Amino acid sequence: MNEAETYTIKEAAELTGLPADTLRYYEKIGLLPHAERRPNSHRLYRAEDLETMRMIACYKKTGLSLESMKPFLTLRRDDPITDYPELVALAEEHKRHIEQQIASLQQIVVFLDMRLLQVRTDPEPGSCTLPEPPKGRPPV
Repeated sequence: MNEAETYTIKEAAELTGLPADTLRYYEKIGLLPHAERRPNSHRLYRAEDLETMRMIACYKKTGLSLESMKPFLTLRRDDPITDYPELVALAEEHKRHIEQQIASLQQIVVFLDMRLLQVRTDPEPGSCTLPEPPKGRPPV
């Protein structure tokens, strides 16, 4: 491997925003391929490895677990995901989950906007406007 085209773990960490310890862990669990080593045992990463690190960071931002992202990381960059129906199904399911999270967060924003509007228009805000729970047995 030409060392001019490689990066140390410190350089890889700086370029990807992932801590060096995290990179070692990802390598240990098989999320990253084992890095090539210099004679002094220091890791050397290639540009493709950095791209994989960036993909892991993106998948993490979506909330995908490390285990769940493994099949996606086995694809080459030019492999169309549509050639793998099981991965398409996983991606669609994960996307639906994210859309549900967005909808839930939007409801929270609306609630907070209503509360803030009430505080601005009512100098002495009353009790919470959410309905009180019913008396008696708690819901199952």
